[in-house]
Amino acid sequence: MDTEFILTVNEILQRPLFHNAKVVAGQEGLMRRVRWVHVLEVPNFEQLIHGEEMILTTGMGLQSGELSTIAYVEQLAKGNVSCLCIELGKAFDRVPEAMIEAANRHNLPLIIFEHTVRFVDITQDLHSMIINRHHKILQELESISREFHRLTLTSQGVTNVLKLLQTSTKAQIVYVPTQGQPSFHPVLPIHKQKSLIDYLSAKIPEIPDHKPHVVPFEWEYENKTLILQAVGALGKTWAYIVLVLDHPPQEYHYLILDSASLSIAQDLLRKRYMEERKLYTENLWVDDLLHVRIKDEEQIKSLTGTDFKRLNEASYRVCLIEFEQKDESTYSAVEEGPESIGFHLSMMLRSIFEQHAFLPLITLKNNRLIVVAIDQNPKRPSKVRLQQVFESLHKIRTDERLGDLELLIGIGRSYVKLIHAHLSYQEAIRSISLYPCFKKPVLFFEELGVFQLLFNIENKDMLESFVNSYLGPLMEHDATRGSELIRTLKVYLDYDGSKQIAAQKLFIVRQSLYYRLEKIAELLGADYINPENRIALQVALRAYQLLHPDKLSNQE
Repeated sequence: MDTEFILTVNEILQRPLFHNAKVVAGQEGLMRRVRWVHVLEVPNFEQLIHGEEMILTTGMGLQSGELSTIAYVEQLAKGNVSCLCIELGKAFDRVPEAMIEAANRHNLPLIIFEHTVRFVDITQDLHSMIINRHHKILQELESISREFHRLTLTSQGVTNVLKLLQTSTKAQIVYVPTQGQPSFHPVLPIHKQKSLIDYLSAKIPEIPDHKPHVVPFEWEYENKTLILQAVGALGKTWAYIVLVLDHPPQEYHYLILDSASLSIAQDLLRKRYMEERKLYTENLWVDDLLHVRIKDEEQIKSLTGTDFKRLNEASYRVCLIEFEQKDESTYSAVEEGPESIGFHLSMMLRSIFEQHAFLPLITLKNNRLIVVAIDQNPKRPSKVRLQQVFESLHKIRTDERLGDLELLIGIGRSYVKLIHAHLSYQEAIRSISLYPCFKKPVLFFEELGVFQLLFNIENKDMLESFVNSYLGPLMEHDATRGSELIRTLKVYLDYDGSKQIAAQKLFIVRQSLYYRLEKIAELLGADYINPENRIALQVALRAYQLLHPDKLSNQE
């Protein structure tokens, strides 16, 4: 099958309408590609052409004199046109030698019609050919793409897709997984395999981070052209497909390579989904660990086997990821339901955690993913790397059509010995519970400040009494007058008594702030700003937030 969408000058010359045409210059450029046909009768045309057009003209736009014709050819060559066709007549009755020399210099085919031709017939004929060829090749690509998809459902899906890709392109195919050995279709001699893999091993690390399936890379290698396409999903590249061509690549090669890479990515993603379910089943004991249904280390040892010592002596944190679908009508990445969404998220997270040197033990509970992130690189702070994990998750979930999921993430403190995992888990739960106060989608327990102490006061009546003793007059005033004295006091104290900043944060003028502060002093006493009272008030404000998380936020 002819795999090129567009025509060459040489092919066009075989058409009946060009039977009497003569090539008077630029014979070396007859294999130039023609993407479109354009009638041009003006001397200034830089903004009218895109490149690879056949130009038809009667020469009416050319001024008399050889210099003008030379400049005209130079401009056409600069614009990368495919060829120039001139109908000789009254406007332009001969082709100057200087124009022929210029066309030869640029290998720009110069074609003349010695008799009148209908440009409309030429454009209609050639445009029909280009469009029909384009349509035919797209049909063929669609058929091959369907076959790629069907082959991924077979036992040797990846291999079968690569074989069909080789048959369809007649190119050497190299498949380079990020883990495992490369394969060649057809098989190459060992020394050629080694030479090619050595070249690719040097080139692949130079590839910048990019989305798989989007940007192919192209290199010259031993008078051949290599096209490389990354294969992957979930923000991670799993393999590379390389086409080795003896000629310049055509649009067909990019399209079929993209189709093959998508099919292989779907096959690998399906297998990873199955592996994720298997890992989830194997790690059901993690849920027992977090809920203190495992009572001693001997039980953990029996469940983890030979990995016990390595896991038990490493530091870890428990991360709790709560997900909620904001708009069910637009969600289409995976099957509906929290379990399917959870498994899709867990595959993404497992990949990201591993990239940042964590071994993730993942379990799923309703709309919550729980990850025991075991640190495999204690030389780098775990908090910094966990922040990078969730930044990466935020970036790629949109690419995976999970952008409509709202994620809340709480992270417990670092512990050693798995028997203590329930402590980090409870801290992660408490961190998430304070989202209304902090308005931060990722919250570490150590960032909670005095809330860490307040959580341990189980007697809520005691907390209420403490809050009322320090904030009671302000609470009553706000309730009866509709004022915002509690919010004003919190912002004022949080910003070290700066009236300027407090007014800006509260979106009020200075005079309004002064009035509120005078009212607070009147209700609490003028000494409320003294150190001891100030500390007590700030603790009371945090306790008020804990008891009424919807009323105050730290993100003022």
